[in-house]
Amino acid sequence: MEQTFRVGVITSTHGLRGEVKVYPTTDDAKRFKQLKDVLLDTGREQLPMEVEHVKFFKNMVIVKFKGLDAIDDVEIFKGKDLLVTRENAVELGPDENFIADLIGLSVITDEGERLGELADVLQTGANDVYVVKTDSGKEVLLPAIRQCILDTDLEAGKITVHVLDGLLDL
Repeated sequence: MEQTFRVGVITSTHGLRGEVKVYPTTDDAKRFKQLKDVLLDTGREQLPMEVEHVKFFKNMVIVKFKGLDAIDDVEIFKGKDLLVTRENAVELGPDENFIADLIGLSVITDEGERLGELADVLQTGANDVYVVKTDSGKEVLLPAIRQCILDTDLEAGKITVHVLDGLLDL
């Protein structure tokens, strides 16, 4: 299982005092208000960063890191991911899972046949859509609704699904 989760991507600097604009990749951007520490993924290492303050502007989060007080200090972070550890991730409700934990699970039909592997989860607004890559290389889209997704067993590494009529028609 993943031990870190991406909560945002630094898109650019903001002003001259070391603030950065962050595009949130979390369901609730307001969670940045509770973040005290994040990891900055430089591509080579994950640097611990202390959040000094947070504010919001349009669809972006403006973050100021402690000890970085000039634009020159943060320019190199453009395009870098901000991560949180599993311990600092949002608490999940019943029947909720982190997408990162679902990717790669085997997808098995309620008839016991292997459909394929979960390749992606599309967030559409109404409900998520699971993208299953079949063993033959095709993609099957399954709505993440109770009638279709019957069980998710992370320990067994599988998702049991009921394939609704018409979903496998090409």
